[in-house]
Amino acid sequence: MGSPALGNRNNGQRLGITEPISLGGPTEYDVIKTRELEKHLQDAGLYESKEEAVSREEVLGRLDQIVKTWVKAISRAKGLNEQLVQEANAKIFTFGSYRLGVHGPGADIDTLCVGPRHAARDEDFFGELQRMLSEMPEVTELHPVPDAHVPVLKFKFKGVSIDLLYAKLSLWVIPEDLDISQDSILQNADEQTVRSLNGCRVTDQILRLVPNIQNFRTTLRCMRFWAKRRGVYSNVSGFLGGINWALLVARICQLYPNALPNMLVSRFFRVYTQWRWPNPVMLCAIEEGSLGLQIWDPRKNIKDRYHLMPIITPAYPCMNSSYNVSSSTLRIMTDEFQRGNEICEAMESNKADWDTLFEPYPFFEAYKNYLQIDIAAENADHLRNWKGWVESRIRQLTLKIERHTYNMLQCHPHPRDFQDKSRPFHCSYFMGLQRKQGVPVNEGGQFDIRLTVDEFKHSVNSYSSWKPGMEINVTHVKRKNIPTFVFPGGVRPSRPSKVTWDSRRALDAKASSQAASENSPEVKGVPDGHVDGKKRKRLDDNVDAQSRNGKCIATVSCTVEVHEGSTVGSCSTKSDHMDANNLAESRRDKDDSNITNGLMYFNDVEELLSHNVEVDRSIRCPPSSKEFSATLDTSTSKEAEKLAIEKIMSGPYGAHQASQQELEELEDDFEFKNQAKISEGITKCSHSESSTSNAARALSSNGPVPSSGLQSNGGIEELEAAELTPPVLNPIPPAPVAQRKPLIRLNFTSLGKATGKST
Repeated sequence: MGSPALGNRNNGQRLGITEPISLGGPTEYDVIKTRELEKHLQDAGLYESKEEAVSREEVLGRLDQIVKTWVKAISRAKGLNEQLVQEANAKIFTFGSYRLGVHGPGADIDTLCVGPRHAARDEDFFGELQRMLSEMPEVTELHPVPDAHVPVLKFKFKGVSIDLLYAKLSLWVIPEDLDISQDSILQNADEQTVRSLNGCRVTDQILRLVPNIQNFRTTLRCMRFWAKRRGVYSNVSGFLGGINWALLVARICQLYPNALPNMLVSRFFRVYTQWRWPNPVMLCAIEEGSLGLQIWDPRKNIKDRYHLMPIITPAYPCMNSSYNVSSSTLRIMTDEFQRGNEICEAMESNKADWDTLFEPYPFFEAYKNYLQIDIAAENADHLRNWKGWVESRIRQLTLKIERHTYNMLQCHPHPRDFQDKSRPFHCSYFMGLQRKQGVPVNEGGQFDIRLTVDEFKHSVNSYSSWKPGMEINVTHVKRKNIPTFVFPGGVRPSRPSKVTWDSRRALDAKASSQAASENSPEVKGVPDGHVDGKKRKRLDDNVDAQSRNGKCIATVSCTVEVHEGSTVGSCSTKSDHMDANNLAESRRDKDDSNITNGLMYFNDVEELLSHNVEVDRSIRCPPSSKEFSATLDTSTSKEAEKLAIEKIMSGPYGAHQASQQELEELEDDFEFKNQAKISEGITKCSHSESSTSNAARALSSNGPVPSSGLQSNGGIEELEAAELTPPVLNPIPPAPVAQRKPLIRLNFTSLGKATGKST
C-alpha cells in the first residue's frame, strides 16, 4: 500500500510511445510559478493533515486484518483441512487517487480485496464479509452494489469512506508479496475479477510510466482542482473522472520529462487544445497479450469507433477509460482547454494569475434555459440507490436530446446534484440548454423534446430495485427562476460585480459581434462603445448568458399562460451573434486543407519552412528522432511544437471512427439492452412513441406535434424557438408531403411525479 520512490526516473530512457517534445529543464520563471501553484493548492485545502493521513493508514491496516479473518473463517466453513485454513490469506490493495498520492481531505479510498479461488464473490464477499462488517460498530453506511459493472461494497470505517472491490484469483493461497501487475494474474479470471483488478494494475502502471512522480502529483492535483472548479470532473455525466485526468497528465509528463508543474500545466492546455480527437491518448503501446482478452482497437472492434475521446489504459487488457464522453461534453471540455490555454499564455505576460485559471464556471449564469430533474425517495438509503441509477441515465438524456434535434439543441449537464434542505430525501440535477452556434434562426420554429423526456422517464422507471416513494419530476426553468438552494448560502446573487476572465471574453465577443453585425438591431448605431439605456440593459442581459469562448446563448422572451392543471410558457428565441473565435476558426479551416485521414501533418521540415514558420536553420535537414527532440529544446517556436504534436497523433488508430449511421445503430443497440427489464407493454409504447418522435423531429411539413400522453397532474411549459435549418453535414430526409411551414417544437415538460415503475 506504500508509494513508490519519488524523483526523476527518466535516466535517459524514453517513457511513452514517442520521443519527448522537449527535454528542456525549468527556468527561473518556472520555479517561481511552481511555488505559487503549490501555495495556491495548499491554501485551497487540497492536502490532508498528518492526523488524517495516520487515521487512513490505521483504517487500511484494520481492514486488511478483517479480510484475513474472513478468509480463514470461510475456509474452515467450507471444510478445508486445518493446514489450508492456517495458510488461507486475503490481501488489501489501494488504487485511484489515494494510491496516486493526490487525494484530499475526506476523499474516498478505493480498495481491492484479493482472495483465493474458494472465496466466492456472491456467497462469501457479499455474504459473510458483508455480514461481518454490518456487525462492527466502526462501520456505518454499508451499501453493497453487487450488480454494478464493477461490483463494490461501499461503507465508512471510523468515518473514512471506503469503496471495496473483490478479485477472486485461481490460487489456493494468496501470497503476502503478491504482484498483481503480472499479466499471469488474470489467468482463468472471470470478467468481474478482470475489471476489479484493472484499477490497481492501471494505477501502478501510471506510476511506472511517468518520469518524475512528484511533478506528476502536483500537476495532477492542479488539473483535478481545475476540472472540478470548471465543472468538467465527472465520469458518470460524460466528462472525465479521476483516472482519465491522471492519464492525460501522465502523457504530458512523458512529453516534457524535465519540466516543473508550471510548465506541465501550460503544456497540458497547449497540447490538448491542438489534439485532434478521436486520436487516442496512450502512455504505452497496446499489447495483444496471450490470454485472448479483448483490447481497445477500433480497426477490429466497431464499438470502439463509437468513442469520441479515447484515453487508453496502459495495463493489459488496454481499454478506453473515457467511453462515456459524448459530443456535447467533448465540446464543453475542448472549450475549457482553449480557455485554459489562453489564460496560461496570459500568465506568461503577467496578464493573469492562478486565481484566474481556477475561477469557477458560472453554470447558473451561462444559460437562459435549463432542465431541472428532481428526484425523491422515502429514506436516505433509497435515495442513495435512486440517485446512483438516475445519474447513470442522465447521460442518455443528453445524447437523445441532441440526437433527436439533430445536434441543433446542445446540452450541458451539471456534474453534481443539489439538495433543498427544506425537503428531506430530495435532490435536483440541472442541464443547461442552448441553440447550436451558427444555426440560422427565424421566428416560429420549435424544438420538441416531450417524447424524448418520456423515453427518459421510461428508462429511469425501469430500475430493477425500484421502491415505493421513488419519484422523478422533469421541468423547464429559466435562469431567473432557478431555485435558490443551488446558490451558496441559499441566496441568489445579485448581478456579478467581479470581472472574471469569462465575462471579459464575453464582452470581447460582444464587441466583435457588434463590429461584424452593423445591420443587427441589437447593436446598430452604437458609436464609440456607447449605448443608450435600453441597449445597455439588453447588452448587460446578454453578457452573463454567454458562456465559454463567447458562445451564443438563446435570447428568450417568454409569456406564460396559466391553465387549469397546467402551466404553458410560450417563448420565442432570437439568435445572438457569432463567438469571438471566428478568426481562430477561420484559421483552423485553412489548416484543415492539409488534413489527411483526419490528421494534419507536414511531410518534412522543408514543408514546415515553406509555411513561413521561423525555426532554427539547423533543422532544414530532416533530423533523426533524438536530434528532433534536442532541436525542439532550442526552439521557442510554437509552430515547431505544433509539428511535434501532430506527429504524435499520426498513429494507426485515428482514421477509424464510426460513421453517423453506425453510431446511431450502436446507440440504439445500447438502449435496447439497457431497457430489457421494462415490461413488454411499456417497451411497445416506448417504441411507438420513439417512432412518432423521430417523424415529428424530422423537420417535416406535417404541422405541430401533438402532446404525448403527459400525466394529468403535470404541466407543460413550452419554449418556442425560431425555425432552424439543419446543418449541411447532417442532412435530414425530407418529408414526403409538405403541407405547411416546417416546425421543431421545444416543449419542456413538467411531468409531475412518477410514483410507479411505469406510467
